[in-house]
Amino acid sequence: MSQYSGFGARRILNKVPEVTAIFWVIKILSTTVGETGADYLAVHVGLGAGLTAICMTGLLVAALLLQLSRRLYVPWIYWLTVVLVSIVGTQLTDLLTDKLDISLYISTAAFAVALAATFAVWYRAERTLSIHSIVTTRRELFYWTAILFTFALGTASGDLATEALGLGFQLGVVAFGALIVAAALAYAVGANSVLTFWLAYILTRPLGASLGDLLSQAREYGGIGLGTIQTSIVFLTVIVGLVAWVTFEGDGARRVDPAQ
Repeated sequence: MSQYSGFGARRILNKVPEVTAIFWVIKILSTTVGETGADYLAVHVGLGAGLTAICMTGLLVAALLLQLSRRLYVPWIYWLTVVLVSIVGTQLTDLLTDKLDISLYISTAAFAVALAATFAVWYRAERTLSIHSIVTTRRELFYWTAILFTFALGTASGDLATEALGLGFQLGVVAFGALIVAAALAYAVGANSVLTFWLAYILTRPLGASLGDLLSQAREYGGIGLGTIQTSIVFLTVIVGLVAWVTFEGDGARRVDPAQ
């Protein structure tokens, strides 16, 4: 029986961008927008955490359906989905913490377990967690489920480190940045590529959140004081520019890696 038989067996081109320096830059910028954008909508626009979560979840579902309907990687659709997942993941953690008064220790542990369970089920079903082989709808569903939990886990662990444990925004940027560098060095010396990728992917969320808070929060709270509007606009502008660049460079149509 073919390894692609059963649910989600429709063969598609790989739906995930190549992991390059631009990939990581856009990813970090997206996580920062998730932090500042969620704060802007919930606080400054006045939607509140609950309504913001509902609205953004609706937009995320629409973006996911659009993403799933394509047979190949389309940069603007993919990165729009990532930005919306970032906002929803942030709101999910904030709702647990602010509305349900759940400890960041508990939410961090719960999201870690949920992510581990997702990886376990994904690997049992597909025998790989490589992002270079997202070539069926089922694998793509596993992928986006894992992405959502990485954002929620990253938000919870980032808030735990910078707020509950008192690390602060500046040290948070340095600490999480150093951990990402460590993951990159581990990959360079031969560590498992799938493991190091997902570790770095998780860590970019608290790095982006710490960076967003550092730039947007008032000086009396340890930030630079740019505000959520300015920070979000600047980062979104850079994201749009980079996505346009990779689109026109031809990264939007890639072949399936025959080695996967």
